[in-house]
Amino acid sequence: RVTDVALGSFGVAIPPSETVNHLVRFLSTWSGSDKFFGVVQYTLKLLVPFLHFRARLQQRVGLSKTGVSPSALSLAKLADLVGDAKMLMRFWGLLPIVQWMMSLERNPPPTKRLQNIERLQGWSMLGYYPFEHLYYLRAHDIIPATLPLLALGVPKPATLNLHAGKLAMWSTRFWAAYVVLQIAHLWEDRGLLIQKERQLKVGNKRLDVEEKRDLENKWDALLNELVVNIGNLPLAIHWSLQKGIFTNDIWTTAFGFLAAVASFRGAWNATALP
Repeated sequence: RVTDVALGSFGVAIPPSETVNHLVRFLSTWSGSDKFFGVVQYTLKLLVPFLHFRARLQQRVGLSKTGVSPSALSLAKLADLVGDAKMLMRFWGLLPIVQWMMSLERNPPPTKRLQNIERLQGWSMLGYYPFEHLYYLRAHDIIPATLPLLALGVPKPATLNLHAGKLAMWSTRFWAAYVVLQIAHLWEDRGLLIQKERQLKVGNKRLDVEEKRDLENKWDALLNELVVNIGNLPLAIHWSLQKGIFTNDIWTTAFGFLAAVASFRGAWNATALP
């Protein structure tokens, strides 16, 4: 009994929690971990300017010698590390895209328009991931700035110049295409959802509890996905252009935080047990 009390006290003291079970189930997936770290990354980025602002106020009233917050600098480094880790984890992101594109032809969506939208989204991701992977490798000096283009019978083959900034820009342009297509996808989903709602209400039929809950969940998921893309679209446009559209990083942080929180919420609800 002594060993039970000593070694089992921790497990006995903590009651079972469905929230913990849900969190473990959520974070055990690649997508769930990516969304969780997205919230962490942009929360840290939001804290950085606030801490610097507080440091400047403290300097003005004589509570600090400098207007720079050491905590903010540390959090900024941590945010960069989280973003770097997320990009590294996406190295196998192309595999589910290939799987999705194969499934798309065998189990097509309910309309031809939706199928074509998803086909284009698949092709956009086939462009996005390779450019992002090359950017990551080049940005970390894992691959050289120039690569030889091997050709048979050519004594001095041509070289391919890899510019990290251009690789990132082209990667984001493919992502921007995906985001625009996703908004079109949501519009089509909206029409199908309205159509289903009308079919269920034919003859003034009252919806039962399950049908009503199902419709509410689908509308909630659609609106949540819209919020995700409202956050993603400005980021995609900004990073797709050489000079961008924002002069202050707070805008990219704010839109990124909005998209990250909504994305986490949508995935969390989708993985909840019935």
